[in-house]
Amino acid sequence: MRIPTEPIGSIPRPRYLIEAMGAFAEGRIDAAALAENQEKALADTISRLTETGSPVLTDGEQGKPSFATYPLAGLDSLAPDGVVIPFADGHTRQLPRLTAGPFRYATHADEYLRTARKLTDLPVKQAVIAPSAISLIYPQDGIDGYPREAFLADLVDQAEADIRRSLEAGADSVQLDFTEGRLSLKLDPSGGLLQSFVDLNNQVLDRFSAEERARIGVHTCPGGDQDSVHSLDVDYAGLLPALFSLRAGRFYLQLASEPDPRRVLEIVREHSRPEQRIFVGVTDPVDPVVETAQQVRDRVRLAAEYLPADRLGTCDDCGFSPFADDTSTSRDIAFAKIAARVEGTRLAFE
Repeated sequence: MRIPTEPIGSIPRPRYLIEAMGAFAEGRIDAAALAENQEKALADTISRLTETGSPVLTDGEQGKPSFATYPLAGLDSLAPDGVVIPFADGHTRQLPRLTAGPFRYATHADEYLRTARKLTDLPVKQAVIAPSAISLIYPQDGIDGYPREAFLADLVDQAEADIRRSLEAGADSVQLDFTEGRLSLKLDPSGGLLQSFVDLNNQVLDRFSAEERARIGVHTCPGGDQDSVHSLDVDYAGLLPALFSLRAGRFYLQLASEPDPRRVLEIVREHSRPEQRIFVGVTDPVDPVVETAQQVRDRVRLAAEYLPADRLGTCDDCGFSPFADDTSTSRDIAFAKIAARVEGTRLAFE
């Protein structure tokens, strides 16, 4: 059995696509022109990922406005003044605020998956946003006639549909992006918010069979945007025990950027369950230096001191461009890091 290796999701968009997205937002081009640029970027992404030797592909999120907000694109019941997420370098990202119910996804992730699968015979995984992240769009002061309980019930239905549609469309696996997990401990050090996120996500995961959950994974990282993070200063020890109570079969863990990976791996060994496969991050998308295959090999061998090889996989710490306008990492660097991950994982296996 080889050690599986997978990308997390986003690849930096080419300049022509970023410019087309801006032109579309300003009304200077129509939807057909935007789609043409997205299709061109997707084809190039699939081709270059294949050239890295990656055994599993993603669409690179070329068509998503961001990893977090794709289900909301096109909804008219949103205001722009939602939750603000601060990053360590001082910049922020802001979520929209829901203004009316009932809540429905405007876009489902299988739409991206179906387009990507037409371009390759290799397995394609699909990233989806965790329901816990979408729950943040509901305002603290509520919505008249649409209580939070009703919103959460609708959200669970929509999140289940998002995952199920991707599985039925042939996804090799479906990955829930749960970057708000570690951030929640900064917002609420008591852990109450984190536990509410885990409970909500488990409501969705419980709707799938054991066989289906084996193909569903959870990705966690401290954020990665414009070469900065939002919660790397939060101790991993506060997150990991709760993380592994999520009823998923795969976990994709940021690890390459951790200052003390042995300590993290000890916690993973203690709290993960035998049926859970652990994909450890071996490349750091926030660091512009491209790792060597030998560095990756050694990071895999370190993880293998704590986890049996048949439960081990590798990944990038996080996506390279989770928000469409993030140009802090070039496409060339992203693909070089992915190629190093693939080769380093092969060397570790040998």
